[in-house]
Amino acid sequence: MSFDFLLKDLNNNLTQKSIGTDKGLAKIGDSIVNLTYSVAKSIVLTRNSKTNKINRTGMKVSKTILANALKKADMKKFSKSRADAHDLADTVEALIAYIWFIEKMTIEDIINILVDSLKENLIVRSEEIKNATVAFTNLLIHIKKYLPEN
Repeated sequence: MSFDFLLKDLNNNLTQKSIGTDKGLAKIGDSIVNLTYSVAKSIVLTRNSKTNKINRTGMKVSKTILANALKKADMKKFSKSRADAHDLADTVEALIAYIWFIEKMTIEDIINILVDSLKENLIVRSEEIKNATVAFTNLLIHIKKYLPEN
């Protein structure tokens, strides 16, 4: 299914900033980010369970994780100038929504990249933050090739 009509105006002036600062994309991306991270975390926790217990989570991804991942992926140029952590997190969400809309990655693709990157402790919150930051950094590095260069 094509969603081209939802991006038509954006595609007329396609730049890094136009994608990364689009509030509508960020709102859609917020749902995609939280869904994919919840499923990925559930998969990893279930696989790592010593009791074979199925573990479903409903975790929201913090703005700190997303903001740090954007910085580590060297993609701050997609955000607005003088962006705070909330703005940077919105940029990550907008970028992920854009990649999904243009059909370069499916929800399953995003989940798989996150699962592959979530290797360490997800129980201790401070460790989870570090590991989730690495996972989202890896995802952003992966999607960079589908984004405009200017």
